[in-house]
Amino acid sequence: MKTWEHPGGKLIELGAESLTDAELLSILISTGTKGKSAEKIAEEILNKFSSFKGMANQPLKKFLEFKGLGDVKIIRIAAAFEIARRCVNLVLKDLKEDRELRKETFGD
Repeated sequence: MKTWEHPGGKLIELGAESLTDAELLSILISTGTKGKSAEKIAEEILNKFSSFKGMANQPLKKFLEFKGLGDVKIIRIAAAFEIARRCVNLVLKDLKEDRELRKETFGD
């Protein structure tokens, strides 16, 4: 089994779906601190909030509690969550407007 220096290499070789939540988040975090990798910081965040869903509605200042996260990294994470929220809203809008798609998706 191959080990990657950074999850970005794993993403390139095996695809984004192959990464754990912590690996995906660590890509946004980018760099760690002395003695703590970006992946370790990501694991701490996910442990505190339980999941991406638990992270989603947290005030940005909550993320300042984590050693190794500054404004730039927190802004990057917030932007990724906003992109995800907008994607979900577009899918929901399409489902609401498209009866066939709704039937295909939910069997309604």
